[in-house]
Amino acid sequence: MALFYQHNINDTTRLGIWYIDEPEEFFAEKVPLQRGISHPHKRLQHLAGRYLLKHLFPDFPYHEILIADTRKPYLPYEQYHFSISHCGNYAAAVVSSSQRVGIDIEIPSDKVARIQHKFLDVKERSFVQEYVKSGLEFNAQLLTVLWSCKEAIFKWYSLGEVDFKKHIQLNGPVTIREDENVELPFIFCKHETETLQVNAHVFSDIVLSWVVT
Repeated sequence: MALFYQHNINDTTRLGIWYIDEPEEFFAEKVPLQRGISHPHKRLQHLAGRYLLKHLFPDFPYHEILIADTRKPYLPYEQYHFSISHCGNYAAAVVSSSQRVGIDIEIPSDKVARIQHKFLDVKERSFVQEYVKSGLEFNAQLLTVLWSCKEAIFKWYSLGEVDFKKHIQLNGPVTIREDENVELPFIFCKHETETLQVNAHVFSDIVLSWVVT
């Protein structure tokens, strides 16, 4: 077993991170490979993510998963809402029987700083600059957290065609709680304006973000 992290958000919603150190055969015996994936590591990530769904909710019917035109996996009768993300040797998933969800996991890198103009508007970039001046330890991961939060919102929305800079915007201060989870208020404005609270957790080498509504 390689469960890296689990958080039971409420009675109907759970998320987890799986650290992948098993061979492909471990997952393939338990989880169907529902689409052709030629790259070995991507196939391993795919299988680990679906295995994690069953770990979080043992009755999860992963044999019924379909893929939408937007490439989002879903269940036809929505017994569960779920979202999956992968990076490196990690797979993350959030599952809920009652709420819409989105999740993202990222490995911090310098690339995020180089592309920040593509996903942050002027106001958000100014906020980042001011926040960094405060000297808090969280600052080194702030850009990755913002990117990850917007990815989680994109998956929560699930219908595609989202401009991260235009449609998803930070809408207030960042709050770091005693349990080290970070709360970030966002506005999602595509057809209607929705206020969302996104949560994030910064680990030593990865950033996890999730949204539940």
